[in-house]
Amino acid sequence: MLGVAKSMNDTREAADPKPVVLVVDDDDSMRDILYSILHKDFDVHLSINLTEARKALQLYEIHIVLLDVRLSQEDGLTLLPEIKELSDQIEVIVITVIQDVKTAVRAMKFGAYDYINKEFDVDELKALIARALEKQRSAREIQYLREEIRQSAPDDFFIGNCPTMVRAKELADRAAPIPTTVLITGETGTGKELMARYIHKRSHLAEKPFVTVNLAAIPSELTESILFGHEKGSFTGALRLHFGKFELATGGTLFLDEVGELRYDLQAKLLRVLQENEIERVGGNKVIPVKVRLLAATNSNLQDKIKNKTFREDLYYRLNIVPIHVPPLRERIEDIPRLTEMFLDRYNKKFNRQIKGFKPEVFEALSSYNWPGNIRELENFVERIVAISTKDTVGLIDIPLEYQLYKVEMREFQEGEDLLQKSIDAFEKSYIIRILREEGWNQSQTSKRLGIHRKTLEYKIKRLNLGDVIAQERSRDD
Repeated sequence: MLGVAKSMNDTREAADPKPVVLVVDDDDSMRDILYSILHKDFDVHLSINLTEARKALQLYEIHIVLLDVRLSQEDGLTLLPEIKELSDQIEVIVITVIQDVKTAVRAMKFGAYDYINKEFDVDELKALIARALEKQRSAREIQYLREEIRQSAPDDFFIGNCPTMVRAKELADRAAPIPTTVLITGETGTGKELMARYIHKRSHLAEKPFVTVNLAAIPSELTESILFGHEKGSFTGALRLHFGKFELATGGTLFLDEVGELRYDLQAKLLRVLQENEIERVGGNKVIPVKVRLLAATNSNLQDKIKNKTFREDLYYRLNIVPIHVPPLRERIEDIPRLTEMFLDRYNKKFNRQIKGFKPEVFEALSSYNWPGNIRELENFVERIVAISTKDTVGLIDIPLEYQLYKVEMREFQEGEDLLQKSIDAFEKSYIIRILREEGWNQSQTSKRLGIHRKTLEYKIKRLNLGDVIAQERSRDD
């Protein structure tokens, strides 16, 4: 019977995967009735006894079980604990006779979702199944919310007039409504995830889950389980069924950050998911349909990785359908004042502060800085200022030392002085201040760390005019 179970598995194609219902009943007419009612909206599998039901539960990803409690020579309720042991996400609706209330109550104690008698109303049955599926959906969303912090993509991420960023936004706007893969490139801290969230927010999936996974931030041995999930008992420590990111994102968007760091052996599996729209959990043999819009990002040169045979060329072309490059902040210098004001407003609200703004000299210094950490560094800079500043308006003396020194260095270089000596002095200034800070401004300990005499350190501080800077930094730390 199991081998010829009535199923609609071959009609999925691009449509959303149908929920899977397993009917366990030894009454031929009841099985036919349930199939005729459900087959248009669900993939329906039919079993006449517990042996066939157990096989179906192993072979298919079942969502709902309609279980007759009175099978010939078998008690249907004996299957209930086995189902819950297999997965507490499978919902069981018990089918009983009108007079069998005690059995129905017993079924509920065993973990059944609900019960219905054999003289059921069709609409009542469909509504009951819909509620059970909604419970499953809510459970998955709760797990997703526990693992992911929902963030919205602020429109002001695109603030300013940088031509490169304007072009990136225009491309994102065109790609958003199209259910295709987007590869976002850019340096660390440029806002690749914000770009992905922006695309998701403007797509037809905006109200669906947006699930992220940073492939560079998770241990390599856990990557497969995190992406595709695992079955209970599939490895040591797998104490329960775990949904992977693809299942959590089903119906929505999955963002794979630093996709260039994906293990080579898993790249083939990712490619298969993109081509077939189905996954298999670690330790499982069920094919699970998933429908996900994939966005990927990398700060690596994937073409170099292809040449070095650490990234699959076929996967690259499958990901790079719509390429979007996010420029570094040093190429958006004209946007720094407005970005800074945006972050100032954000952290004024967060910390309940009322800092009015920055003096022009600060923006002059910030525009001269190289911003190796890009927008993320700028945001951290503003957050630090708002957190510690005691002034209404922030001046050059109030910003961290490295930004002041960088401006001083640039000005001195532009005045035509000896560039080699100035670059040496600039490095020495920054290094001495850093070691002093690490040693709690103790000059004796600092001189030992530097491998010089205490008097030599005092001479360098005087020659490099660091006295006032050290005083400012110490008062700020205090």
